[in-house]
Amino acid sequence: MDALQKLMFNFFPLLFLFPLAGLLLNVANGRFWHKPIAGIIASSAAGLSFVVAILQWVALLRQPDGTVIILGTWLQVGTLNVPFAFQVDTLSVTMMLVVTGIGTLIHLYAIGYMYGDPGVTRFFVYLNLFLVAMLLLVSAANYPLLFVGWEGVGLCSYLLIGFWFDRGEGGTGNANAGRKAFVVNRVGDLGLILAMGLLFWQLGTLTFDDVFAQATAVFPVGSPLIVAITLLLLLGAAGKSAQIPLFIWLPDAMAGPTPVSALIHAATMVTAGIYLIARSHVLFALAPVSQTAVSLIGASTALLAATIATAQFDIKRVLAYSTISQLGFMVAAIGMGAYVAGIFHLITHAFFKALLFLAAGSVIHGLEHGGHSDPVTLQDMGQMGGLRQRMPITFAVYLVGALALAGIPPLAGFFSKDEILAAAWQANRAVYIMLTLAAFATAFYMGRQVWLVFMGEARSETAVSAHESPPIMTIPLLILAALAIVGGGLNLPGVHTLGHWLGHTLGHGELLSFNATVALTATLLALLAVGLAYWLYGRHPLGAAATDPLTQRLGPLFVLFNQGWWVNEMVEWGIKRPFCHLSTVLAHSDEAIFAWAERQLVHTVQRGTAVLRRTQTGQLNWNVAGIIVGLLLIWLLLRFS
Repeated sequence: MDALQKLMFNFFPLLFLFPLAGLLLNVANGRFWHKPIAGIIASSAAGLSFVVAILQWVALLRQPDGTVIILGTWLQVGTLNVPFAFQVDTLSVTMMLVVTGIGTLIHLYAIGYMYGDPGVTRFFVYLNLFLVAMLLLVSAANYPLLFVGWEGVGLCSYLLIGFWFDRGEGGTGNANAGRKAFVVNRVGDLGLILAMGLLFWQLGTLTFDDVFAQATAVFPVGSPLIVAITLLLLLGAAGKSAQIPLFIWLPDAMAGPTPVSALIHAATMVTAGIYLIARSHVLFALAPVSQTAVSLIGASTALLAATIATAQFDIKRVLAYSTISQLGFMVAAIGMGAYVAGIFHLITHAFFKALLFLAAGSVIHGLEHGGHSDPVTLQDMGQMGGLRQRMPITFAVYLVGALALAGIPPLAGFFSKDEILAAAWQANRAVYIMLTLAAFATAFYMGRQVWLVFMGEARSETAVSAHESPPIMTIPLLILAALAIVGGGLNLPGVHTLGHWLGHTLGHGELLSFNATVALTATLLALLAVGLAYWLYGRHPLGAAATDPLTQRLGPLFVLFNQGWWVNEMVEWGIKRPFCHLSTVLAHSDEAIFAWAERQLVHTVQRGTAVLRRTQTGQLNWNVAGIIVGLLLIWLLLRFS
C-alpha cells in the first residue's frame, strides 16, 4: 500500500464523524438556528461524508482487493473477540457511495420540503443519525458490528416514520405505523441473531474474513446446519427488505415525510437485506436449497406487490408497493447467484425510485400550497390530473423515473432489470415467468399513475391551484433524473464495468452476456403495458366524479388487489389478535394468581413480624438468652453440616 492509498484510507473514520458532528451541532444549538440552518448543516455533513466515500473509491482503484481498518477491540468475552473493524472493499464502498450520494440529494431536497415545520431540527438530527447507522451497517467487518448498524437503521426508521406522531387516523395513525415497522423488523432481527449464534458455535468467530475462510472447510455443501444458518439470514433480510411474509410494514411507512420515504424506504435501508445476503454469498453458495428459497421468495414478492400496486389510489402507496416489488427482483437475482445483477439493480433503483418519491413529494407540496391540507386528499391520485402544465419540471422528471422503472430503453432500469431477467432465463424458468409478469405489471401501474396525476384535466380545485416546487427541491430531482438516464452505463453489456469492480469482492464468476430475446420480450411487454394504460386512461381522461375504469374491468380482482390480497387482515386475525388475547389472559392471570400470592406473602410476613415483635421486651436477660440460643444454633449447623 503506497502512501497516498494509506492517506485516503486514514480518512475513513470521517465517513461517520461528519454526520455525527452534524447531528450533535443540531442537538446542541438547533433551537437557536434560523429555519434553514439545521438543514444546511445536516446536508453539508452528508455531502462531506460523500466526499470521503469518493476518496475510498479512488483508493480502491489503486488497490481493488480492499483492506480492513481496525480501530481497536470492541468486545472480548471468553473466546469471543469482536474488533472495532471496518471492511473497505468494492461492495462496501459501492454501498457507501449510494447511501451518501443519494442521501445528500435527499437532505438538500428536505430543506425545501420541511421548511416551516416546527420539528425541522429534530428531523435533520434523525436523518444524520440514520446516515451514521447505515454507513456502519455497510462497512462493518463482522456480523455483530453490522448488527449494531442494522438495529440503528431500525430505530431511525421508527423515529422518522412516526415523525408526525400526532397525525394520521385517530391522531395516532403515524405513530402506529412507526410501531408496526419496528415490531415487524424485530421478527427478522431474531433470525439474524440466531444465525450469528450458530456461526459462532460452529466456527468460533464472527469476523467476515474468518467466517468465510472456515465455512467451506467446516460445512459440507447442503448440510442441514448451513441451510439453517442461511435460512435464518434470509429471515433477517426479509424483514429489512420487505419480502413475503414480512413486507406489511413498508406501505404503512409512507406515513412519514416524503424525504423519509425516499431515503429509507426506497434507496437505502430496505436494501440492507440484499447487502446482507450478498456479503454472505460464500455461505449461501454452500446451501443450494436456501438459494432456491431466496429466489422463489423474491420472485413471488415481486409479482404479488406488483399486482397490488396496480389498484392503489394513494400516489405514495403505489410507489411503496413498487419498492417491495423491485426489492423482490433484487432478492431473486441474489438467490440465483447473479450478485452483480442484484447490486446493479439496487443502484439504478436507488436513482429512479428516489427520484419518483421526491417527485411525488413535489406533487404533494405543490397541491398543499394550492390550498389544501388534508394529507389523504393530497395523495389521492383521483383528485389530481392536469399537473403537467402546472408543474412542468416535476412532470418531466417523473416521466423519466416512470420510464426507467418500467424498463424502457435506454434508461437505467432497462439494463439492470434485463440482466436479472437474463439470469432467471438461464437459472430458473419459474422465476423468469414470475419476474416477467411483474415487469409487465410495473410498466402498467406506472403508466396508470402518470396519466392519473399529470394528464387530462384537473379533477379538483386543489389541482387547479397547484404550482411548481422551489429550486431547492427541483435541482435534486434533475440530478436524479440524469442518473436515471445514464445509470445503465455502469454495467453495459459486453463492458461489465460494475461486474469487474464487484468481482474483487464477490468473486470473478462468469459475467452474464446480453440476451437479445429476453431484452426484446421485456421491452415489447413494457410498451404493451404502457399502451394498455393509455387505452384505459389516456383516450378518455377521467372527470371529477369518474370511476376508475380498472374497477369495472377487473371486478372482484380489483378489490383483491386494492386490499393487498388481505395480507394485513390475515396477520391481524392470525397473529395480532391471538397475541393480544393471550396478553389479556396473562394480565388477568397475573391479577388472579400472582397478585393473590403477593397478598398472601404480605399477610404471612405481617403475622410473622407480629410474633417476633412480642419477643422484643427490652429486658437484658431475654436478649442474652436469645444470643446464646442463636450461637448454639450456629454451632450445631457448623458441627453437623
